[in-house]
Amino acid sequence: MNDSAAEQSKGNWWQRLSGGLKRSSSALGSTIAHVVAKRQLDAATIDEIEDELVRADLGAEAAGRIATELRYGRFATTITPDEIKAAVAAEVEKVLASVAQPLTIDPAIKPFVILVAGVNGSGKTTTIGKLAAKFRGEGRTVMLAAGDTFRAAAVEQLKIWSERTGAAFIARGAGADAAGLAFDALTAAREQGIDVLLIDTAGRLQNRTELMDELQKIVRVMKKVDATAPHAVLLVLDATVGQNALSQVDIFSKLVGVTGLVMTKLDGTARGGILVAIADKFKMPVHFIGLGEGVEDLAPFLAHDFGRALVGLDS
Repeated sequence: MNDSAAEQSKGNWWQRLSGGLKRSSSALGSTIAHVVAKRQLDAATIDEIEDELVRADLGAEAAGRIATELRYGRFATTITPDEIKAAVAAEVEKVLASVAQPLTIDPAIKPFVILVAGVNGSGKTTTIGKLAAKFRGEGRTVMLAAGDTFRAAAVEQLKIWSERTGAAFIARGAGADAAGLAFDALTAAREQGIDVLLIDTAGRLQNRTELMDELQKIVRVMKKVDATAPHAVLLVLDATVGQNALSQVDIFSKLVGVTGLVMTKLDGTARGGILVAIADKFKMPVHFIGLGEGVEDLAPFLAHDFGRALVGLDS
C-alpha cells in the first residue's frame, strides 16, 4: 500500500471510529461543556465530570484518577471544554496504551490455533470471518472450524465466510461433540500444513456450568494433538452490555486462559468507556475493535485514537 492509500485508509477508519463512538462522545462532551459553562474548574465541576465518566462506563477507579489529574493538573481556572476533553483523552490513553497489542501469529507454529469464545450474540462468528479475511489477505492459509454445533445458522454463516475468504472449512452434524470437532480440525490442519486454525465455539452464558465445562473439554482434547494448543484464546465482547463485560472477562479468563480481547459493536453504543474499565482492571491485551458488519470494520486497537474519539476530539 502506497503512502496516499495508507493515509486514506487511516482517514476512513478514523471516520468510522469517531462516528461509531458518537453516542459515547456526545454524552461525555455535552456534560463537560455544560458544567464548564456554568462555572470555573472548581471541585463541584470536577465532581460532575467524574460522575459522567462513571456513567460512560469507564469505571470508578479510572474516573477517579482522571478527576484527580484535573484537580492537580496545571490548568487555568478558565479551562475550555476542549482542554478538559484533551486531558481526559490523555488519561484514557495512559490506561489503554499498555493493553493495545497486536495479535501476533508465530509462523514457526503450524497450525497456529486460535480459539474464539464469548457469550451468545457477542459477534464471535462474524469476528472469525473478518479475521479469516485479514489472515488470507496477508497470504496465510486458514481453516475455519464450526465448533458451534448447536446453531445451524452459525455453521452456515461460517461456511459462507470460508467461501468468501478462500479458507478451508470443517463442520459436523447438528449437536455433534464440539471437542471431537476441534480434535478433527487440528489433526486435519496439521496434515494440510495450514497456517492458522480458527475455532468457533457455542455462545456460552458464563453462569451455565455445563457449557463452560464443554469449553474446557475442547481445550483438553486439542492438547492431545498439540500440547501447546490453543496458541491464542480470544474473548469476543459486546460493548453494548456495559459493566456485564467485566464479569465475562473474569470468568472466561479463569476457565480457559483468555490471552486477548476483541470488542465488538462499539458503533452506536453510549457505553464505549467499558473498554477503559476492562483495561484498567484486567490489564489484558486488546487486539481488535469492531464497528460494524463489514470486513473493514474490524481493526487493530489503537489507544491514542480510541481516547480521542471517546471524548469527541479530532485524531
